[in-house]
Amino acid sequence: MNPEQPAPFHTCNSVTEGTDYQIPKAKTGRSLIRIRNIAIALVIAFQSPLSFAQDFQKRFEEFSAAKDTAGQRTVLMEWEKKDPRNPELYVAGFNFFVQKSMQEFISLQKTRQGQDGLQLLDSTGKTAGYLNSNVGFDAYSLKRGIDYINQGITVFPDRLDMRFGKVYILGQSGNYYDFTREIIRVVEQSGINKNAWQWTGNKPVEHPREFMLSTVQKYVVQLYNTQNDSLFSNMVEIAAAVLKLYPDHVESLSNLSVVYLIREENQKALAILLRAEKTAPNDSVILNNIAETYKRLGNYPNAIKYYELVLNRGDEEAKTVARAQIETLKKKQEALQRRAPR
Repeated sequence: MNPEQPAPFHTCNSVTEGTDYQIPKAKTGRSLIRIRNIAIALVIAFQSPLSFAQDFQKRFEEFSAAKDTAGQRTVLMEWEKKDPRNPELYVAGFNFFVQKSMQEFISLQKTRQGQDGLQLLDSTGKTAGYLNSNVGFDAYSLKRGIDYINQGITVFPDRLDMRFGKVYILGQSGNYYDFTREIIRVVEQSGINKNAWQWTGNKPVEHPREFMLSTVQKYVVQLYNTQNDSLFSNMVEIAAAVLKLYPDHVESLSNLSVVYLIREENQKALAILLRAEKTAPNDSVILNNIAETYKRLGNYPNAIKYYELVLNRGDEEAKTVARAQIETLKKKQEALQRRAPR
């Protein structure tokens, strides 16, 4: 299998800013596929408008900063008795048990993970591996944290920080089944509450639909970046849930097409991409992937046509790839014409 790659997913440095990046070539040969990514820092914080709840919050934060788990637990127990329906209680309980569940360990790996991996050399001076610091999770404490936030989500279904905080930890712990289920529940809830989302302190989320969909896309890219082909079905499930409510969501259409391209279901990919092009005719990610799909199908004239559109609308990296592809395809066309019967 040697697909020369469509363009990557869509990638953003904020909710509103968008750029593209090239996925490194992997075992499935996907380096020319482009996928849009969303970089959003998610921090689970809490605050309350009620003075006595603020006192609980302040005390909890002080004990947390001092790493005094006994003190934190005492505050939680008092808080549960005096103000059991305060949303920030559920956030505090979730944070407490998640932090308690985290366990750092050292592992020997072939590649450096992060900046702090310790390089190990063999007798010839060549790299033998790296000692990396990793974080695992104690299952019992993690479950208690998840149970805490589930209670909060049940009582406050429109608190998006609770939902995305849960998604984040499920992803960090590698539980991609529940990770996917919770993302789909977020999307479904957006249809119920019409994107009237709240965040810390029950404050309304700015640009709620865009923020929700952008964060969902971030998590889809996280699935993709695992390089675990068994998780492609999770990407398809999430895309289907989004498109059911937001049929013109270009990122989800793009995600579906990327899965089809990697699976070499090129006709399916092309149908989805042409649908996406109608919504976003200037999107260089979509145009690049249409070009790649036509190339795989042997339709070189259309492949060249769409790569030429990328030259007009893509970033410099996309243009560089497009120029190289156009040159290669024109040579293939000329070779075919020479071999054609006269």
